[in-house]
Parts: sequence; C-alpha cells; structure tokens
Amino acid sequence: MPADLHGDLLDDLGRRIAAGELLDGEVLTLAQLEADYGASRTLVREAVRVLESMGMLASRRRVGITVQPRIRWDELDPKIIQWTLAGPDRQQHLEALMELRVAVEPLAAALAAERASDDQRVEIRRLAEVLDDLGHRGLGASAEYLDADLRFHALVLAASGNPLLAALERPVHEVLTGRTRLGMHPSTPAPGTLEQHLRVAMDIAHADAAAAEQHSREHLRGVWHEILPEGR
Repeated sequence: MPADLHGDLLDDLGRRIAAGELLDGEVLTLAQLEADYGASRTLVREAVRVLESMGMLASRRRVGITVQPRIRWDELDPKIIQWTLAGPDRQQHLEALMELRVAVEPLAAALAAERASDDQRVEIRRLAEVLDDLGHRGLGASAEYLDADLRFHALVLAASGNPLLAALERPVHEVLTGRTRLGMHPSTPAPGTLEQHLRVAMDIAHADAAAAEQHSREHLRGVWHEILPEGR
C-alpha cells in the first residue's frame, strides 16, 4: 500500500496495531515497513518515532521495532482513541471512556460551580440552551449539536480550575466525536439528556457544587447506559 505522506503511514500503522493486526511482541524492521508502504526510510522513521512516543512501539538495536503491550500505550492520546474506535474493540473502548467520564466529570462540574468566572457561567448556560434547542428539533446527530456539546463539556472541565481535569478535554472530545461519527448519537437525545445539561448549567451558574456534581453524574450515567449493548 503506497503511502506518500507521513500522516497516511502513521494512521495506517497505528490503526493496525490498535486493531491487533500487529500483535504484542511482534518485531518489525525499517526495511519491512518501507516495502509494505512504499515509503522512504525517512517517513518510516518519523512514523515509528511518533508511535514510540505513544508507547505503541519500542526500537532496540539488534532486536528491531517491537510492538508493545497495551498497558504501555498512552491511552489518552487522541490518535490512539481514534484508531481504537475504528477497530474491533470499539464497543469496549467506548465503555471504558464513558467510565472515565463518569468518574471525573461530575467532580469537574462541582469545582466549576465554585470556581468558574462569570463569563464561563454565562457561556455554559448558553451552550446548554443551544443543545436543548437543537435536540428538541431532532438535530442531536448534527454537526451543530456536536460542536455545542464539545464546547459545553470542554468549558466545564476548564472552569474547574484544575489543569489536569482540563487536559481531559482531549479524550472527551474524541469519544463525543467518535460516537457521532460512528452513527451512535440519536437525532433526538434520550429523555433527560437535554434537561440534565440545563440543570448542570444552572447549578454552575448558581454556584451549587453539590447539585452540579449530582446532575452531571446522572447525565453521564444515562449516556453510559445508552451505549451499552441491549441486555446489559
């Protein structure tokens, strides 16, 4: 498969590793990758370096380029999330990402209620109202809804005032985007979804940390159950 661009080679190789097509412990060589992709040694080296930085590959003299066990991967890297959601472990990974969101976003909402600036409180409420309007018009699967949803959750994380929580905007962005891209977001959001966005926004606006945490958790647990297969 010819690959003229660094990004093409990187995405295909990363996707193959994430999908389990290249197994943990498998040893690759630069020459092999050059032949497989019809790419230059320079492009192959660049892609390998990026995947090494993500923990997916490791290069050692006299050994070669070895595929690493998943436990060593940077699981919050947006590229790894994208590649995994494109592969056979999509459902399992979506559930894992939602478990992470349920664990941390309610705390971020509580902290935002205590620490958000006046401008942030106004904007969070405005975005919740945009989501409510779009959702009630059956546009829950639209690009406009996704954009407002991304900005709502990113702003709540940022308004927490905790830079580590704010950094989780990247994986949250990928799981929200991936769910829409995969056709898993309903045109009409599930009952309670829009109302919970509004409740969280109002709780933050009124500096009610306990209520913000509770309503955020209720909202996220609802979304979590939405993505579970029937019967679970």
